[in-house]
Amino acid sequence: MALISSSGFDPLENMKNKNKPSLPKPARIPKEKEEGEIVVRSEVQPEDNAEYSLRPESLATYIGQNQLKESLGIAIKAAKQRKEPVDHILFYGPPGLGKTTISMIIAREMEASIKITSAPALERPRDIAGILSSLKPFDVLFIDEIHRLNKITEEILYPAMEDFSLDITIGKGPTSRIKRLPLNKFTLIGATTKAGSLTSPLRDRFGLINRLNFYEVEELKEIIVRSAEILKLKVSQEGAIIIGERSRGTPRVANRLLKRVRDFAQVNEEKLVTAEIAIKALDLLNIDHKGLDPTDRQIINTIIDNYNGGPVGIETLAAAINEDISTIEDVYEPYLLQTGFLNRTPRGRVVTHLAYKHVGRW
Repeated sequence: MALISSSGFDPLENMKNKNKPSLPKPARIPKEKEEGEIVVRSEVQPEDNAEYSLRPESLATYIGQNQLKESLGIAIKAAKQRKEPVDHILFYGPPGLGKTTISMIIAREMEASIKITSAPALERPRDIAGILSSLKPFDVLFIDEIHRLNKITEEILYPAMEDFSLDITIGKGPTSRIKRLPLNKFTLIGATTKAGSLTSPLRDRFGLINRLNFYEVEELKEIIVRSAEILKLKVSQEGAIIIGERSRGTPRVANRLLKRVRDFAQVNEEKLVTAEIAIKALDLLNIDHKGLDPTDRQIINTIIDNYNGGPVGIETLAAAINEDISTIEDVYEPYLLQTGFLNRTPRGRVVTHLAYKHVGRW
């Protein structure tokens, strides 16, 4: 895929006089914004806000996903021994399981910097070309929702991922010529909630393809205890288990619920989050003991009441509860399938006997 230099981006000028040092030293600066994308360095100052500090900073402190951590640890160690960047990595799975966090950890373990952007932000060829040409040796480029890349941007990535080069077109008309510019060796990490939506040519260029799974309650309890310490909140083991049971197997949800429980405890002047305090706070949020919120229960009850338990098509269901189709598929349905409350059939969605029992209809 070729780039037109008249677009305002001058790759030739950008590639001049590039030094090629060995592993770059991590810069101790907070995250910043640069030309529309977020730039996060491999080290973060302690004074950064608590929201960011809840993220673990190494594979050793990353809780859960043990098989993934083991394979990544081997890949990182081998790459450092060869003095090469880690192979390109694709992470897929439901949102909130730590795809961005583990990408930052990989950059830290490689003592490199990371640039974070999202596929919808890469609208024009010069957007991705500018980012690629600015990468230093061993840098990590993280692209969230990579399945939403447009075709032109995706084709620019092909030679960049395989040959670490960038093709540009110089001039116009009969005098135009294509020049291939070398790029510094880097690692591309893609994250997606829809691995099946990636094209085969793009998917096949990733050396490591990993799925992130939902977390067990015990793992979520460890995450909650760690986050509570960072937030300077005292929580009992029983209280952490209650929050973990209602976190939908997702660390992001666990941290969000922990903050709401913290608010409840603070307002009620409770110094320790016990199981009783956690239950009261989460009941106030209408989150039941299985982690279902009002929308989850609305989906189940609508299928039972309006469609005799199913099957019902996703378009019909979305219209019945006045919710977006993609929201149902990406946010609510994965957990309902995971807990066994919902089944997918060729004819549509069907609720199970477990769902009937849970909502008291059995």
